[in-house]
Amino acid sequence: MSRPPIFGFNQQRAAIVDEVVRRVCDGAADPQLLLSEAAFLEVKRQQVAGSDDVVTLAEWRSLARSLGRLQGDELHARLADVVRRYAIDVAGNFDPRVYHFASRAVAPLIGVLMSPMQTLRHPGAAFDLRALDGRVLIEGPLGRIRTLAERGTLVFVPTHLSNLDSVVFGFALERAGLPPATYGAGKNLFTNPLLSFFMHNLGAYRVDRRLKHGLYKEVLKTYSCVLVERGYHSLFFPGGTRSRSGAVERRLKLGLAGTGVEAMARTAAEGRVRPVYFVPATINYLLTLEAETLVGDFLSEEGRHRYIIEDDESTRPGRVAAFVRKLLGLDAACVIRFGRPLDCFGNEVDDDGVSHDARGHAVDPLGYLTDTDGRVGPDEARDAQYTRELGEAIVAAYRRDTVALATHLVASAAFDKMREGVARGADLFAMLRQQDDVAVSRAELADRVERLRDRARELEVAGGIVLGPRLARATGREILDEALRAFSGYHTSPVLEPRGDSLLLVDTRLIFYYQNRLAAHGLAADLVAPKADATGKSARTALGSRAPAP
Repeated sequence: MSRPPIFGFNQQRAAIVDEVVRRVCDGAADPQLLLSEAAFLEVKRQQVAGSDDVVTLAEWRSLARSLGRLQGDELHARLADVVRRYAIDVAGNFDPRVYHFASRAVAPLIGVLMSPMQTLRHPGAAFDLRALDGRVLIEGPLGRIRTLAERGTLVFVPTHLSNLDSVVFGFALERAGLPPATYGAGKNLFTNPLLSFFMHNLGAYRVDRRLKHGLYKEVLKTYSCVLVERGYHSLFFPGGTRSRSGAVERRLKLGLAGTGVEAMARTAAEGRVRPVYFVPATINYLLTLEAETLVGDFLSEEGRHRYIIEDDESTRPGRVAAFVRKLLGLDAACVIRFGRPLDCFGNEVDDDGVSHDARGHAVDPLGYLTDTDGRVGPDEARDAQYTRELGEAIVAAYRRDTVALATHLVASAAFDKMREGVARGADLFAMLRQQDDVAVSRAELADRVERLRDRARELEVAGGIVLGPRLARATGREILDEALRAFSGYHTSPVLEPRGDSLLLVDTRLIFYYQNRLAAHGLAADLVAPKADATGKSARTALGSRAPAP
């Protein structure tokens, strides 16, 4: 594979910032309105939250007072100043020396997190990337993706469960022989000095999710577009933030996805067509580091209003240490599954870079970017529709490439058992608040798990899901035992608590969280006969209809 463009990023950084400033300012139909909205929202926010911002509260107040008097060149100069400060703050960095070091150093980190007992028994093996092949599994059409990386620009769009995702996905790119990518990371993550050093030098650009005004969003979108145009492979999580419910994303934030369409249209208009390929991927964990905080936030009133969780497990050193200690008896699994590459319009792309529509017919992507007069270039309304269709294709890929692991199957079977005992018409929250632990015999739960696995296997044959390693031939008891080992190895309260030959379903929130990974596939729908309520709806339907959308 040729030298990835990102290795020369630092030499181009100033030019990239200049291009972002020029485009945002040239595209501003009403600079005064843009600045006025930004000043209003920022003064309001910073008065409440305090400020460590690029543009301070005092500066926004001063700008707001003077906006009515600013005109012409002076107004545009103020706009350019704000845009440049944002662009410089956003822009990343890439140091090849740090990249090569991190490529070697990430192996011990992942090794300790994923299989600490094995690391203790064989410490030297943790420093061997090959030793991780059985712990972090990497699947999918890797040869095709490597080929397409030579033909155009890749945009990786994985699911998002944990703050570990960037580290784990970066390892997967390295191990799969795929090029490193630029990626957006929440600015709050840069407060950790060690993490900040690596992110800052490995292509991460800062995204301040506190800023809601249109001017900042335009800077982010333009920065992403310029990177893709210049051939920098990119990574972003289209879910926007970690899945609080544990479910695979079904509603995507498509702002940055739209920059792929725009970037290809712009390069085509300039006569230097550079294809852009989107690569969906699912990140699948047997356990999730922040599961307890995420699902708690999802089910709380607070979770409906805030975007950033600043006090989860990944931000507390003591909790992370507890996580590692509790994993000492666990060989956990993580599967990174890359999906089939797509063009900017949601069509699948073959090894030769040829796009094929839903009927398998070859199509020319340039045709999507050409108007009725034969002109090639961006069109905001048209490209927004293409982006929506791309989003639908990514969601379909997520569903198809979700990897069902033991904890997901066992939680799904346990959740279905819980449903049997709820009163007619009860909603999800009433069930999760029930005070008495539900008991189920090991034999019954293992039988439920095995039947659920059999349905998942049928769905896998139809191309609707992927079964995790060893699950296809495992017995229900073996799958149950694997999940019990995982659950008992980490969470602070028992998920399933052994009581002789039975199990108590103790932490209903975590059972709900882990079963959500498979909820969209409908795997548990037919395990027990539904109970009809007075309206004729089943209890299962009533519960499902009241469940918050993931």
